[in-house]
This record gives sequence, structure tokens and C-alpha cells, in this order.
Amino acid sequence: MAAENDIPLDALADSSRQRPAGGFDEFSAYPPIADYAFLSDCEVTALVAPSGSVEWMCLPKMDGPSVFGSMLDRDAGWFRFGPDEVSVTSDRRYLPGTMVLETSWDCGEGWLVVRECLVMGPWQHDHPDGSTHIRPPTDYDAEHMLLRTVRCVDGQAQLTLDCVPAFDYGRQHARWRHTERGYTQAVVEPEGLDLTLTLTSDIRLGLEGSSARGRTLLKEGDTRFCALSWGRRIPESYADAYRRLVWTAHHWQHWLSHGRFPDHRWRGHLARSALTLKGLTFAPTGAIAAAATTSLPETPGGERNWDYRYTWMRDATFALWGLYTLGFEWEASDYFAFLRDLVERDRGDLQIVYGIDGRRELDEHVLDHLNGYQGARPVRIGNGAYEQAQHDVWGVVLDSIYLHTKSRDRLDDQVWKMARQQVERALERWREPDRGIWEVRGEPKHFTTSKMMCWVAVDRGARLATLREDKDLARIWRKAAAEIHADICTNALDDRGVFCQHYETTALDASLLLMPLLRFLPKDDPRIRATVLAIADELTRDGLVLRYQVDETDDGLSGQEGTFTICSFWLVSALSEIDEHERARDICEKVLSYASPLLLYGEEIDPCSGRHLGNFPQAFTHLALINAVMHVIRKEQAAQRRAMAREVPEGEE
Repeated sequence: MAAENDIPLDALADSSRQRPAGGFDEFSAYPPIADYAFLSDCEVTALVAPSGSVEWMCLPKMDGPSVFGSMLDRDAGWFRFGPDEVSVTSDRRYLPGTMVLETSWDCGEGWLVVRECLVMGPWQHDHPDGSTHIRPPTDYDAEHMLLRTVRCVDGQAQLTLDCVPAFDYGRQHARWRHTERGYTQAVVEPEGLDLTLTLTSDIRLGLEGSSARGRTLLKEGDTRFCALSWGRRIPESYADAYRRLVWTAHHWQHWLSHGRFPDHRWRGHLARSALTLKGLTFAPTGAIAAAATTSLPETPGGERNWDYRYTWMRDATFALWGLYTLGFEWEASDYFAFLRDLVERDRGDLQIVYGIDGRRELDEHVLDHLNGYQGARPVRIGNGAYEQAQHDVWGVVLDSIYLHTKSRDRLDDQVWKMARQQVERALERWREPDRGIWEVRGEPKHFTTSKMMCWVAVDRGARLATLREDKDLARIWRKAAAEIHADICTNALDDRGVFCQHYETTALDASLLLMPLLRFLPKDDPRIRATVLAIADELTRDGLVLRYQVDETDDGLSGQEGTFTICSFWLVSALSEIDEHERARDICEKVLSYASPLLLYGEEIDPCSGRHLGNFPQAFTHLALINAVMHVIRKEQAAQRRAMAREVPEGEE
């Protein structure tokens, strides 16, 4: 950081809200992004700091206004439950196969173990009018409760509870009041909001305006609980709270048991990625949110801060691929049904991003009253990219339809109509420039990946037409796909035979790693190999992959950004496709080593420090992880089978 004398005098007047960009503040009160734990009930998500403080939670759904927002401003609400005067944990983990967090504390004179979750319970709706669920109901449902329990396992320790909600992204505080239960329950009802929070505990609660506080001394064997509810169900005792926590743990373990995971040293990464994707799924519609947060910076102290609590169409193909690969056909079907509903409702005129409830309008606003994570401003809600033209959307939909159809070996009339609409859109627009897969806010260009995704739309459409035995249409679309393919090969290659970011440039772009994955050319084509190796050698920092060089791309923003973890995993998959097995395995091992302590990933990794950047946890990163890890595992398994076959003596096969 610069010395105080180097800071302009006008900045000193508000130094608490500004800091130089480009580096981490090592003395910040904000925990590193990767140190947060992630909780979900598939309607609401929460991020828990190592101190035991819930610092991000939005209600009544994951893209609603925050109630606890101190992740973006230390005064924007929090909920701490943990030992007094101790903020550094001894250990944190998820109970195996669950989204139940366990934190162990060495308090000097004793040890405390805290377990917490967003509660899942049995299905509770008697009539559809009382539910927002569109997809087929399961046996489980969110209970609309954040539950926290504690046990003193040795000695004695002082426990504190401090619940300070700040509604509407920290803009409104409200006063708690006790209920008829006396000191063990309080409610808060913010003015003008259809929301009531009920805090129930077996700890006596003192109310100080917008803060509900409690403290008690625990001795070995003592237990306590607290539950913050925004629904009808409220625990009556510690035993009741413990039963609900166990039910929640069993729900997650039962769900995970339906998956197919290889017996491999990276199985834990796959399982945690699957749980994270499920946690980012909005159960009522089947949509998958890109991340749980908004405005966590892609550049320390910078302006590359976006709201990712929505669902992007481009995630669809990778979501379906990952879910089908790991055996979660139910979730894949729900997500595909969400896409189908959007296409039908919007008559094929698709946006690139939607609300998790399917809404179209995501107007972008800046929250000037929030300081931002480590001073990174602006803090944004909404996402203006929903108004952009991005031509990859049609290829995403058609590839998703193609994957879905292959999984079922049938193509019904409704899905076929959906496919034809999207192919026709691609054929109408593929010659036009757009904003590209990275949603650049500079001038539109003829982005290579956008053109390739238009080719994907028409190519997959031709395959589906063949399945429908519409030979004339299949022939027409194959011819059109060949035209798009030829246009790309003519205009997107540089003198080295490397595919470039857009026409009329030699800049590289990591999205071109999708070419071998989408079968644009055979894996042994020299142009594919040259492109993958050029990105591996020239668009990396310390082995991690950048999206593009910011000084070569007019993205409408200033400053640098970290390496994109999605792209690093894409490189693993692409290297595996072109038979660079050892290099793919080594890079995969390296990127996996950057996982957070709880095996979660943000959007980016700073190659110098290894710290995570961007919104957290990031669905697209975990989808790319599944793809990359499965590529490497399958190559390893094939090599092992070949080696074993060579070792079998003749006559003993």
C-alpha cells in the first residue's frame, strides 16, 4: 500500500471508504474470501466467516436483499455464535457428505464444538398455493431456518450470541422485541418489508435496539442452541434442534448417495463440487445460481465487481454434462425443464441471464452506502448483461437439448419445437458481432467463440433433425453449419494456425479451449493442438489461465484481474483431449491444491498469493472442475487397464 503522504488530500477525508487498488489489505477486518463456509437449503444461502459470524445471507431467497451483509460492509449486519474473545478456530469441516458445518474452538480453559446448517425437513406444503415450487416436489424441503448448536466437550468456556440484522442491503435496521416466551425468544419486523425474523434459543436474550445478544458459561457436557427462523417452524428445545440438524445431515448424505463417484483420490473434490452445485440450485424452479454473492472483487480494491446471484444460460451445457456424469439425473431434468420453460415463455427470444425465478428484468444498481469487500467499489445489485446480445446462447441451448436427448433416447414435439426456434435464431444472427462469452462492455466484435457456438447450434440441430428423420432439414442445416465452420477457419486463425479471440486480432482467449470439448475439429487437428498449447504457454501466470490479456481486449473496464479458475480447468480438459495426459494431470493437481480449506472455489485465483477472488462459491468453476477431473480420471483408468492387460500372461485372459 502507498504511504499516507502519497494519498491525495481529498481521499484522506474519507479514507475509511477508499484504498489503493491492486493488492490485498493484510490488516483488513475482512476474512479472505476462501475462508468463508457455504451453507444452503436450496432456497437461501449463507456464508460463515471463520470467526463464527454469518456475514452474508439474503431473504427470502438467495438473490433477495441481504439481511446479513457485513461481507460487503462491516456495518451491514451479522450473526455471530461462538466463544467469547476467541476468533480463530482450531478446525472447521463439513460433516462428511453434508452441508452441515462443524467448527471446533480451543478456548484456553475448554473446547467448544459448534454445528450449524440451513435446515432441511420433510415436505410441508399441503396445497400448491402455499408453495413457489414448479418442479416435482421431493420428500425434503427448506424449513426456512438457520440453526446453530454448541456443545462443550472439555473444560469450560464462555459463549456469546450476537444477532444484528440489517435489512435491504444494510439500509434499514429494526428493533427486536421479546415474545410471550420471555427471554428465550425475540422477533424483529422491519417496516415496509413482508418479513419477520424470529430468534429462539435456550440462552437468555438481551435486546439492545437492532441487536439481540446472549452469553452463558458452558461446562463439559453442556449444550445450547439458537435458531433464526423466517417461517412457521421453530425448535422447542436443544433435543428438537439436534433432531432437525441430524435430519438435515441425513438429507444431504442421502442425496449424495445417489451420485456415481469414481474410487479415486480426487473423489472428495467431486463430492464437494456436487454438493455446492446442489446448494446453488434454487429448488422451486431448478435454476442454478452462478454464485451465492454479489460484488466480491475480481481485482483487489478494483471495479470488476458484479452480481452473480442469477442463472446464466451458458452454464447449461456444463451443468447438464456434470450432473449426468455424476449420476444426478433428477437435478439435470429439473434444470433442463427450467430452460424449456424459458424458451416456451419467451417464444425463443432468450436472454443470456435470468433471475433464479425466471424473471427477465435484472436492472443494475450501485449501492453507494456500502463500502465493499476490502473497499472494492462499486457494490452492484442486478446485472446489466441481461440486455446484451451474446450469440453463444443458441449453441448452449442446442447442446443442452442434444445432451438431454441422448440421456433419454427420445425427442418429444415440445423440445423439438424449442430446438428449431434456437437454430433459426442462430442462422439469422451468426454473421453479426456481439459482446462475447465474457460480456465485454466495449465495442461488439466478431468473437470466435460466439461464432463457434452458433455452429454448435446448427450442427446439433442437424443431428436432432436426423433423429426426427427430417432428412431435408438435416441436409439444409448441415450445409449451414459447414458455412459457419468455414467462416471461422478462414477469419479466426493467425499466421501460426492458432485460433484467436475475434476476427482481425491475434489476441488469445481462454474460451477457445472449448473447441476440442465441443468437437469443433478433431482433437488431432494441428489447429486445435496449436491453439491449446498457445493458450497453455502464453495466456498463463504460474500455470494458471487468464481469460484474456486486459491490455489486448476492450472490455470497457480498467485494472487487472486474476486468473480464471474456470479457464484453468478448461485447460486441463483440453490438454487431456489432445493427449497431453501428464501435463493435464499436473495442472489439475495444481489447481486442486488451490481449493479453499473446505474445497470451495471463487471465480479467480491471484497467481502471486494464491488467494481467491470474485464471487463465492462459483458454480461455473465447480462445473469445470467436474469436467476436468473426470477427464483426467478416465485417462488414468484407461492407462491402468492397458497396463494390466499387458501384464496378463497369454492364455489367462
